[in-house]
Amino acid sequence: MHHVLKRKAIFGGLPTTSFKSTTTRNTLISILVSYRRQHFSEMASRTYNDAIDTLNTLQTPFAVIEARRKAGIRPDANSVQEMRGYLARIGYSTSSDLEKLNIVHVAGTKGKGSTCAFVDSILSKWHQTKGIPKKVGLFTSPHLIAVRERIRINSRPISEEMFARYFFEVWDRLEDNSTVATDLVEPGTKPIYARYLTLMSYHVYLSEGVDVAIYETGIGGEYDATNVVERPVASGISTLGIDHVYVLGDTVDKIAWHKAGILKKGSPGFTIEQVGSAAEVLKNRAEEKGVDLKVLEVDQRLQGVRVRPDANFQKKNATLAIALAETALKKLDPDFKPDAAALPSEFVDGIEQVVWRGRCEVKEEDNIIWHVDGAHTVDSLKMAARWFVEETKTEGKGPKVLIFNQQGRSEAVDFLDGLCNTVKNADSTGQGFQHVIFCTNVTYATMGYKRDFVNHQYNPADIEKMTQQRIFAEKWASLDTSAKILVIPSIEEAINTARGLANSEGEDGSKVQALITGSLHLVGGALGILEKADAL
Repeated sequence: MHHVLKRKAIFGGLPTTSFKSTTTRNTLISILVSYRRQHFSEMASRTYNDAIDTLNTLQTPFAVIEARRKAGIRPDANSVQEMRGYLARIGYSTSSDLEKLNIVHVAGTKGKGSTCAFVDSILSKWHQTKGIPKKVGLFTSPHLIAVRERIRINSRPISEEMFARYFFEVWDRLEDNSTVATDLVEPGTKPIYARYLTLMSYHVYLSEGVDVAIYETGIGGEYDATNVVERPVASGISTLGIDHVYVLGDTVDKIAWHKAGILKKGSPGFTIEQVGSAAEVLKNRAEEKGVDLKVLEVDQRLQGVRVRPDANFQKKNATLAIALAETALKKLDPDFKPDAAALPSEFVDGIEQVVWRGRCEVKEEDNIIWHVDGAHTVDSLKMAARWFVEETKTEGKGPKVLIFNQQGRSEAVDFLDGLCNTVKNADSTGQGFQHVIFCTNVTYATMGYKRDFVNHQYNPADIEKMTQQRIFAEKWASLDTSAKILVIPSIEEAINTARGLANSEGEDGSKVQALITGSLHLVGGALGILEKADAL
């Protein structure tokens, strides 16, 4: 836990006791700037690792996040205003420049990542056969193993060399133009971590000649950093649910208000069937914005198409992606004409061959089968559990093992009921997970975090003491008294523990069935360890 202790020491210098309920936004900015100058100097070298280390200085420390929370400070319209200011500092405008990217903008609670992956895959297949579009960009978050996975061109993460070059070009432009657009952004500042990557993505795509880019929102929509785009080619809203309550609100209609913020007058808008209150909010906001929002039923042309997993929620995501891709191609390819009766082969191949890592993946070792699915809401965890149940029906009767984490989200303890009960109820004997492992997102037992996984936004003391994991363990014990529950400090140790169970309990030839779910940071770390990979 060396890295955790080191981070704790660094944060010890922050004047956390000075924060009061009247803390102003400018004061917080000053603290962040002072903090970064105190602990990090500008890098002389320009490697990928240098870029990641520098990027990590832009993370908002846990102490500042807590101060904001206590002061009731939430993202607002200033977030988008600041992004416009930073764009100006690196030489771009939100209208004339970003319009060149023909952005497809996607928001939602569940399925927005899968929808973006489908659109990217479809357009990439069209590129392969028709030569249009020339280059396809895909911007998503979070990353699974390497930060550069967030910025993709033609379905591949940009290289380490490209990432480092463009990262420092943006950095230098911000330094050289630190007083430009002072009416929109504080002089001498830089955007925080996620906003910096968003800013950098625009620079990458414009520099590399990308002519269509799919953008997944980070949190919400109205005040999200990606919402500087003024005229997207199309906007899509996937399934809505409860998530990021502190930022977006505690009801689905409040959350729908934020997500609908990406709808823009003059740009087609699409969504899928939503729960009543969310549907009404989307409809009203679309009318206010002068947007013709189309509510899509599952596309009948998907019959016979192998959508994975073969579930209605994924067919809804594919349906939304088809509408978005068709809208983009109407603009990009003068010869494209949608066929109401059948999907073009490129669309079918794009849907069937899509690669979206960390979602519904199965990996097999000698005596253990890993089922990996990132899920961060009550509903998505139930879906992950149902998928696991279906997958293990035909894989023998080996013991079931769960590895789970959701760091820094106290409400996640309430996610466990559905996960536990779904698996128990599907077993004829009522047997759930025999072994349940709660771990932190720390990657390695001895080396701590992989550089791309360093996260200053969580309380280092909670991670060191495994506070959240112990809360999860106590909750699970109340749900299933027969389960053997472990709390473990790192992802690597959790995986090795599951492997040990496979060695000791799989002697009858049956394979241990392991589900790794919860945080995408957990899922990404696990995939990196299982595959010995540096990027996906």
